[in-house]
Amino acid sequence: MTDYNHILVAVDFSHSSEQVLNKARDIASRNNAKLSLLHIVEYLPPIDTAYEPFVGSNWGIDDTEMLNQAKQSLERFSNKQGLTDVQLHTLLGTPKYEIPQFVKDHQCDLVVMGSHGRHGINILLGSTANAVLHDMPCDILAVKVEK
Repeated sequence: MTDYNHILVAVDFSHSSEQVLNKARDIASRNNAKLSLLHIVEYLPPIDTAYEPFVGSNWGIDDTEMLNQAKQSLERFSNKQGLTDVQLHTLLGTPKYEIPQFVKDHQCDLVVMGSHGRHGINILLGSTANAVLHDMPCDILAVKVEK
């Protein structure tokens, strides 16, 4: 088994996030590895009545407020799990781009994400995990989550 030094957990605040975190925490403990939690705030531009996205930077959504709310949610999640030595990160963007870039920027050597346990690679991992898998510069662990 590979020794891991920095483990990243992609958190979406679903009920399965706790299961994924527990697996990552166990691996981090066995490897004496640093643990980071990352939540990506993803939103799409509003669409007008002709189903065209609005172009422009002012959509009436405050990016700073969205990130602040996500940071607070991630802190609450971390506190609820009793995490004390963990790094918390929130980013605005698309998970399939932001997660691999975060891994490269922070030298993570394992990413732990949830999977859905249905059929086929896209359904098994989910669209986000599948997209992330193809651009990942390190190991990725898909944890089968229970509904």
